[in-house]
Amino acid sequence: MFHHPGAMGDSDLRSRVVLESIRPAVDGGRYPIKRTLHEPVEVSVQMFADGHDRVAGDLCFAGTEHDDPLRVPLRKVTGDLHCAVFVPDALGIQRYWIEAWIDRWATWCDGSAKKAAAGVDIAVELQEGMAMLRDASVRAAPQHRAALDRAAAALKEPGAAHRLELVLGPHIAELMHAASERRHATRSEAHEVWVEPERARFCAWYELFPRSASPDPARPGTLQDVTRRLEYVAELGFDTVYLPPVHPIGRTKRKGPNNALVAAPEDPGSPWAIGSAEGGHLALHPELGTWEDFRALVERAESLNLHVALDVAFQCSPDHPWVHEHPEWFRHRPDGSIHTAENPPKRYEDIYPLDFESPDAGELWNALLNVFTFWIERGVRSFRVDNPHTKSFRFWAWVIRRIKEMHPDVIFLSEAFARPNVARHLAKSGFTQSYGYFPWKNGRGEIEEYFREITRPEVLDYMRTSSWTNTPDILTEYLQWGGRPAAVIRAILAATLSASWGVYGPAFELVDVRPRQAGSEEYLDSEKYQVRHWNLNASHSLAPLLKRLNEIRRTYPAFHSDRTLEFLPASDPAVVAHRKSGGGRTLVTVVSVDPHGVRETELELPFVDGTRPYQVHDLLSDERYLWTGQRQRLRLDPASMPARVFVIREEHRSESDFEYWT
Repeated sequence: MFHHPGAMGDSDLRSRVVLESIRPAVDGGRYPIKRTLHEPVEVSVQMFADGHDRVAGDLCFAGTEHDDPLRVPLRKVTGDLHCAVFVPDALGIQRYWIEAWIDRWATWCDGSAKKAAAGVDIAVELQEGMAMLRDASVRAAPQHRAALDRAAAALKEPGAAHRLELVLGPHIAELMHAASERRHATRSEAHEVWVEPERARFCAWYELFPRSASPDPARPGTLQDVTRRLEYVAELGFDTVYLPPVHPIGRTKRKGPNNALVAAPEDPGSPWAIGSAEGGHLALHPELGTWEDFRALVERAESLNLHVALDVAFQCSPDHPWVHEHPEWFRHRPDGSIHTAENPPKRYEDIYPLDFESPDAGELWNALLNVFTFWIERGVRSFRVDNPHTKSFRFWAWVIRRIKEMHPDVIFLSEAFARPNVARHLAKSGFTQSYGYFPWKNGRGEIEEYFREITRPEVLDYMRTSSWTNTPDILTEYLQWGGRPAAVIRAILAATLSASWGVYGPAFELVDVRPRQAGSEEYLDSEKYQVRHWNLNASHSLAPLLKRLNEIRRTYPAFHSDRTLEFLPASDPAVVAHRKSGGGRTLVTVVSVDPHGVRETELELPFVDGTRPYQVHDLLSDERYLWTGQRQRLRLDPASMPARVFVIREEHRSESDFEYWT
């Protein structure tokens, strides 16, 4: 993008270099790009000037625009396209920009070499070159001055062509670039990059309800029970354990089992109906335990390399203290009553939405910021945010930036089941990860189309999609119809297609796929409204599969990013095949999306050398093969295993090496 002088912090009207199409940039730099710690940022720019002078430039990056930047020289790729890479080495908000200038040394080298080759007298040019080298020596770092002085002296030697060869090499060019005068340099506007921890890009979430964590069917679960359950979650290989709201639950209009409008006195209500006489968003439900119990939970999680994530739902039950202390934070009807939450035809009489158009919006925003900081101070570094698309976009941009400035390791997962533009704008506003439409993408065509869209570089620069097999609100028709094989299929697809994935358990691994009624995505006897007890040792549990998938993901860096995803041709339209690469390994996953029928397909591997044998290891079955050719036939049976996850190794010395390869 071209900026007139002065529009980019450059007030020198003699600046001649034009900078266009700086990438990555989200909406021209209006919003930050996202990377994780030590994840390279490759920046490109179209860079040129009037006339025939050569141009040079640096990619600059720093914590703030007032810090001394680190510089990486831009290299020419083709035409006017130049690129450079920097690697963020600290969490937080960093800035990068381009500085470019007329490269007088490169221009001199190019012109002098052409004149010398044509037999033109270059005595004056040699004097110019000596002057440029001596000027650069004054500006250069002390360790570089001797080399520049020697180059200047070399131009006094007899023989113009010989003297030119001494100074035209890449070493002198590099020293001259570093010591360039950079007169009348053009500087682009600074773009932001939010540098986040690795789990922002690569993680595995496991959701559970604390009140259903009790091993004793005679009582509901507590935080102490969750602490004991953590070892199970860690054993399955998940790194984030996510808890629905843990606050006091209101009694007014409390819902009963299966969302019944009338609750019995013993019914626990929905955790999302937040607030009672015991407190609101800054309180623990007294039946779950004490603050000491919560502290012990966080500490035990940390010892198991688990992160505790909390659900943040900015809404209130009619009994929430804010309803009485700040009635102006809610929208009122003409009769004086407060609007309840609605998603027609659904109505949630036990929930009051907050009014982000309140005359007291500033105080409301600060109170909500305080909710985050309160839980951060108690060890929480991951938040799943409920229905963010029903709250102010400007609020999210403000509050997430404030949190990131104070605590750059905190991540936010957006429940962004909304229109694509809305979901993407939430990501641009700062959310680290986003729920996506994966649960409803079940056929091969729609799966491939969806993942091609969300893994385009332009989208990955600001939006990371977390693929979830199910949630307490989403029991898809596919899972209901396909049973256990469908759950296996969805787990393998989610875990291999996405660097971040999640399951709502134990409902998922125990294949609880009973809908409340035909055509509904609500669970029968949903944990949202009642306590459940789970037999984690059931023989039909998918726990071994989940454990193996997470082991594979951790072992192979190919699954740590979504940037290398590539779909492969398969002859059966009910088979999804994809490739990811990283860490020197290629991983190919082949999954039948038919949970009922056996599928046979011909898989194409255009990236292998089809003339030589290559080694293949199925990481799910532990079977090993020696293949030749770019086409292979596979049989996928949902009754046993409807998928393969292959690691492919093309390098080998002989067939006898195969049995020793691991």
